[in-house]
Amino acid sequence: MFTVKDNQPGLVEAIGALAPDAFPPAYRTVARGHGRVEHRSLQTAPAPAMVSFPAARQVLVLTRHTNDLAGRALRTEVYYGITSLDAAQADPARRVALVRGQWTIENQLHWVRDVTFDEDRSQVRAGHGPQVMAGMRNLAISVLRLAGHRNIARGVRWAARDPARAFGLLGV
Repeated sequence: MFTVKDNQPGLVEAIGALAPDAFPPAYRTVARGHGRVEHRSLQTAPAPAMVSFPAARQVLVLTRHTNDLAGRALRTEVYYGITSLDAAQADPARRVALVRGQWTIENQLHWVRDVTFDEDRSQVRAGHGPQVMAGMRNLAISVLRLAGHRNIARGVRWAARDPARAFGLLGV
């Protein structure tokens, strides 16, 4: 599963250009939580030749309408995605679960890296440095989560107050 974002303009354009009749009827779900009601509509179609992404089998269009509990419309969002799974490997319910799982990763890892570690403003850009630093950030997040820290920023501050704490988490 791969969520197509604006940093992939060719994929966004290719999926957005598909004719509505390329998609079978949508799979719909409704979920209530966090003071809102979300109506999701997922449409999938075989990946056309213009979607030049390795192993892409299907394209996905997820439309999410969010209302507050009083029924007032809050927002409508459209997300694009691709998957290497064909229709026989993942039914509509499985595809919705995969999309939601992708957002779990986005919220629990990428958001933490972007906000807590300010990764987007990193000055490390040469050689293997960016991959090494991303690995170190992922290690720090994982170690803190395994140690029971739900708030990574608070966990980083806790470890920074006494370097022995960080070594203790690593078993050193």
